[in-house]
Amino acid sequence: MSTLTDTQILVIEDEPDLRAGLQHNLELEGYKVTTAADGREGLRKAREGQASLLLLDLMLPEMSGLEVLKHLRETGHETPIIIISAKGQDRDKVQGLELGADDYLTKPFGLSELLARIRAVLRRTQTGAKAGAGKDSDIAGVMRFSNLTVDWRRFTVTRDDTEVQLSRYEAEILRMLIEHRGEVVSRQDLLRKVWGYVHLPTTRTVDNHIARLRKKLETDVENPVHVVTVHGLGYRFESTLIEES
Repeated sequence: MSTLTDTQILVIEDEPDLRAGLQHNLELEGYKVTTAADGREGLRKAREGQASLLLLDLMLPEMSGLEVLKHLRETGHETPIIIISAKGQDRDKVQGLELGADDYLTKPFGLSELLARIRAVLRRTQTGAKAGAGKDSDIAGVMRFSNLTVDWRRFTVTRDDTEVQLSRYEAEILRMLIEHRGEVVSRQDLLRKVWGYVHLPTTRTVDNHIARLRKKLETDVENPVHVVTVHGLGYRFESTLIEES
């Protein structure tokens, strides 16, 4: 089980006093902290994969926070990200969450609220990782569906002899859809089960992950045959299980 001293937080913030203050207070709480002063440096450090969580400002020099977020999520990085920004309009929050942020905190904020948000996001992530490892699930081993082979031990999908790696969230979404294959699974249920949300931020988070998952599963993403959309309700996995081992 991880402890606070195992938890490294990367703070990507260009304002020197705030950056130093966050580092000082988080270290007092027992976290390991690294920092970056601009978007490019933050992206480079985030790619190194050492951080357990990112605190990401939006208005950064060199590369904006949204660009950093978009690049990380599009390249399969699933490190939890909390946006910290003075941009507090609903459209700003929705955009950040739709691009894959795990939470959004508007400046100025109190230390106690920040710490509570960090704990909540890390808790959801750890719950999702356990689920992704197959806890409390009958889905395991290797499953074959028409032109798809899913290997749950390695989190890979082979489509027509081409193997691709699934991210943690993609694997858990697919696991839930396959567990309920032939049934509609709502976006709200996916948010609750996969992300652990109680208060739902935006179901676009699910849609964006489904879109990335389809690129790995479907021969024609415009006409999916495995993960289909049931308009107004959610998603359904329609392929028939051929073999399981």
